[in-house]
Amino acid sequence: MDMSGEERIAAPREAVWAALNDPDVLKACIPGCQSLTMKSPNELEATVKIKIGPVSANFSGEVTLSNLNPPESYTISGEGKGGIAGFAKGGADVRLTEDGDGTILSYDVKAQIGGKLAQLGSRLIDSTSKKLATQFFADLGAKLNGGAA
Repeated sequence: MDMSGEERIAAPREAVWAALNDPDVLKACIPGCQSLTMKSPNELEATVKIKIGPVSANFSGEVTLSNLNPPESYTISGEGKGGIAGFAKGGADVRLTEDGDGTILSYDVKAQIGGKLAQLGSRLIDSTSKKLATQFFADLGAKLNGGAA
């Protein structure tokens, strides 16, 4: 699965960068995130509960930040296992560009899934992924503007 897009966030680039590197902010914004802890400055451990169509699973895995170029870009990659539901692994290149008093966040995602999830069909996976991305960016924008996520 490949997905790309961009979102305008009404906050300065440095604030968006800080939020994207803050485990508490990320935990509040990632749909279904049960836990997110820093193992090192570039490694996080996560547990996420997600439902795609008829399949519901708890995924646990590790996330790594690389190609760090603060406050402009980084690559986030990870792999999660969801028991009989299957696995998910992939990464995203994230870029932040100043836009007046806001920030344009651009992303390119490449992911692979296996197990029961892979049997659901690409249309369901793609539409669910877009919905989860939309929710994440709405929550991130609300968090950066002082609202509750």
